[in-house]
Amino acid sequence: MLESGSLTAREAGSASFAGVQRRSEDGMARIRLAYVGGGSTRAPGTMASFIDQGANFNGSEVVLIDLDAERLELVQALARKMADCAGIDLTITATTDRRAGLADCDAVLSSYRPGGFKARHFDESIPRKHGVIGQETQGPGGFFMALRSLHVMRGIVEDVQAVAPKATIFNYTNPVNVVAQAVTQFSDVSLISLCEGPIIYTGELAEAAGLDPEKLQADCIGLNHASWSVRQQYDGRDVMPLLADAWERRKDDPDLKPGTRRMWEVALAVGSMPSEYMQYYFFEREMIDYFANKPTTRSEDIMSWVPDYWTHYREQLDAACPTLDPDRSRGGIHELELAIDCMDAIYNDRNETMPVNVPNRGAIPGLPDECVVETVGFVNGRGVAPLALGPLPAGARSLTYSLAEYQMLAADAAWNGTRKDAIRALSSNPLCRDLPTAEKIYDELAAAHRDLLPARLLA
Repeated sequence: MLESGSLTAREAGSASFAGVQRRSEDGMARIRLAYVGGGSTRAPGTMASFIDQGANFNGSEVVLIDLDAERLELVQALARKMADCAGIDLTITATTDRRAGLADCDAVLSSYRPGGFKARHFDESIPRKHGVIGQETQGPGGFFMALRSLHVMRGIVEDVQAVAPKATIFNYTNPVNVVAQAVTQFSDVSLISLCEGPIIYTGELAEAAGLDPEKLQADCIGLNHASWSVRQQYDGRDVMPLLADAWERRKDDPDLKPGTRRMWEVALAVGSMPSEYMQYYFFEREMIDYFANKPTTRSEDIMSWVPDYWTHYREQLDAACPTLDPDRSRGGIHELELAIDCMDAIYNDRNETMPVNVPNRGAIPGLPDECVVETVGFVNGRGVAPLALGPLPAGARSLTYSLAEYQMLAADAAWNGTRKDAIRALSSNPLCRDLPTAEKIYDELAAAHRDLLPARLLA
């Protein structure tokens, strides 16, 4: 039997978990789900995910919560139509009043972006001016995303404690590891952070090597966007020699995507399949040069696509039965699917395993018990228990331990700290070790985001 860090798998539970008592006639859970970010570009795809699993939640209610009333109305109407066409008994409401929407909910799905893509543009562009990688979840950009996200999350936590104290937050708000670290360390609200990365990145690498991703079994451990495969098996064999053989055939292939190439090289160097985000650390200079020569930021690229997303959603609202086009939907047609899987496993007591981000509790040696880690979790009606899958690969430990220290400092600064605490955290990040540079970037980004940050973090 697999074991969790401190409990056997059958004793799983990140905390005592009070599951829902309401059941449909077929015994499935009837939940009240509050979706914070329910008017976002990802929301239609997320609702498609929930509707696709609608039989597991028949009779449930989803409350869409967002700041944009017009987009909320569109997503609500589109989701109602999709549910009706699928024959799913689902009540869908919408509100801009967050506390009212959270009242008496069983679950909170958190996926929001404070400041929108304009704020992300600052996160990506300002560090680059100083010769530092600007990225959504890594380095200074990721740090400021954490500061903004947690400024909002503190209010959500207060609302949940007041009007839905038994609810669990299923978090997709980036950076999911720092958000989870702060909430689980500084509040008593139940929170699980989720990311499909451990499934996607290993599958992409297997496919690039000419292997069938469906035959790959790779459990990943570490931190979110800094995880590494262990027990990587392909048809009962260690996959690493297969990747090495395939690399000799493909290393000069011009059709191999640069990100996949870098991930592949890291895998062969360390002996483990990494998160794609490891390219920013193992190929730091190459990535700095890449961004310096790219005429637009990633956020600018996305902002150019956003109008067509909403055009597509409005078009589908006029269809007899809406069908989302994956190329015209933010994130695809089944977005945040892992969150729905996790809700199903908990509220319907499924006894399943899946990638999760929860406090370590001894699951990964060398990391503090309270440090939020990304690993395989055993999930059932009691909650989530991280499974002990062995130590991190030798070549990955020092970087992962450093990122864990940064994660905990960043969470503390975002939740409780001052500018001094925040600069201490930022300068501990492996991508921003130079203190004078860290101070300059911090003050520029703080000024750009001053309306989205608490006063204690400003100069």
